[in-house]
Amino acid sequence: MASNEEIAKQVVEAVGGEENIQSIAHCATRLRVMVHDHEKVDVEGVENIEKVKGAFYNSGQYQIIFGTGTVNRIYEEITNQGVTGSTKSEMKEETKQQGNRFQRAIRTFGDVFVPIIPVLVATGLFMGVRGLFTQEQILALFGMAPEDVSENFLLFTQVLTDTAFVFLPALVAWSTFRVFGGTPVLGLVLGLMLVSPSLPNAWEVAAGTAEPLQFLGFIPVIGYQGSVLPAFFAGLVGAKVEKFFRKRVPEALDLIVTPFLVLLIMITLSLFALGPLLHIVEGWIFEGTRALLELPYGLSGLIIGFFNQIIVITGVHHIFNFLEIQLLENLGYNPFNPIVTSAIAAQGGAALAVGVKTSKNKMKALAYPSSLSAFLGITEPAIFGVNLRYGKPFIMGLIGGGAGGFLAALVNLKATGMAITVLPGTLLYLNEQILWYVLVNLVGIGVAFGLTYMFGFDEKMDEGM
Repeated sequence: MASNEEIAKQVVEAVGGEENIQSIAHCATRLRVMVHDHEKVDVEGVENIEKVKGAFYNSGQYQIIFGTGTVNRIYEEITNQGVTGSTKSEMKEETKQQGNRFQRAIRTFGDVFVPIIPVLVATGLFMGVRGLFTQEQILALFGMAPEDVSENFLLFTQVLTDTAFVFLPALVAWSTFRVFGGTPVLGLVLGLMLVSPSLPNAWEVAAGTAEPLQFLGFIPVIGYQGSVLPAFFAGLVGAKVEKFFRKRVPEALDLIVTPFLVLLIMITLSLFALGPLLHIVEGWIFEGTRALLELPYGLSGLIIGFFNQIIVITGVHHIFNFLEIQLLENLGYNPFNPIVTSAIAAQGGAALAVGVKTSKNKMKALAYPSSLSAFLGITEPAIFGVNLRYGKPFIMGLIGGGAGGFLAALVNLKATGMAITVLPGTLLYLNEQILWYVLVNLVGIGVAFGLTYMFGFDEKMDEGM
């Protein structure tokens, strides 16, 4: 087995050598390489490199799929060889002419949320574990009842489960400042101001136990606990305001004047203009999503489950992070997750069928790990490395996703968190829903596997590769 250092050298050589690399970065699963001359890239050579689960060209970048964890190590080895990496904000500037305006906007939105996802994943796991240890049936195994659980223990678990959502605006504003070239710590402080304890708590206002502050007699001002859009746009505008003053304030005064003006202007703008308006927009988005999820007879699951992985191909699926956050904040549970998990599991089932049926050892070696990756919640290797290559397996995976999503919506499955699916996602259903969750995944996998094995793949397709 080749070492990561050797694989890194092979990648650099396959994309035309160091002199052909304009910039290089990575996300959670993919190495993103911008090159000077596309003709010098050996696409087939890239796909044949060990640990590579697929490669494709999108939005001005060659995206090489390695999977979670592996991509970080390959990127590190490439930069150790002297290849200059770039930050996502730098790469965003280089690719700003690539794709239409909507694609660029969603890609930027994704760049903001990707660094926050690990924290939300951890919070979701904490919620699952907390649900497990406060569930009556589980406690009964230890001869305990819910009233026997220590209040101090519940307080400790509440710190684990609530902190990320209470200070979510701070995380969003920090990341947005970072992406748009501002000073991240200014974004962090601005986000913390949005949830200052001096302001009426948004959840208490919603519950009717607190009243908004009234400025000028008609502007309602509250804290923005759990809100996303106000913090995102505050970060976006704030970074631009900071750049404006950095260019104009004398260097001797910059350290004092610029942060003062940025925070003063942005907290005023956020509390009195951006916040109230965007809070209304968030409400509209939430109600629209909730209306779709409440379609009767499992139709919501059928529609979302079928189309979800098509949206993943377009690269705009990060918008769903925002929707899931809203669902958790407003409902206290996440009905979107179990539908999406069936769509992800189904693509793994389709890739598994290809691996079982193909006669090519190279494809077997690619299909099996790719299906496992999907069962762990990452579908890019299965989609780009296997299913889309043949076409039909991807379609069968969509059908499987629709079938599993239909069942998830029909039985009204509800996750306690977000951002993890399939096998890891089990921790979000450690209650009376666990058997239904397992069944939903098995339906998605089984339908996709069966259809792909019977109708979606044959030896003639193998020969054409």
